Amino acid sequence: MVKPGGTLVPAKNHHHRSEHWIVVRGTATVTVAGQVKTVHENESVYIPIGAVHRMENPGKIDLEIIEVQTGGYFGEDDIIRLEDVYNRAAS
Repeated sequence: MVKPGGTLVPAKNHHHRSEHWIVVRGTATVTVAGQVKTVHENESVYIPIGAVHRMENPGKIDLEIIEVQTGGYFGEDDIIRLEDVYNRAAS
């Protein structure tokens, strides 16, 4: 879940997995490889391996999504954060 005005994923990418985000409730602004898309309830977006991506909630209600990951490796060390509004350590 992403609160209104919040960001689920600061810009990052992965070397070993792709992701599929399905919006269950609300509207998402998703950037994948430099292309910005608006994804509404009951729609989805695919993030291929290696694509820089992020998601934001521009709406006034909570954004609820389901994330499906596919690939050969899902470890946290496969997350390459390019920026981080939450000030986590770089990986």
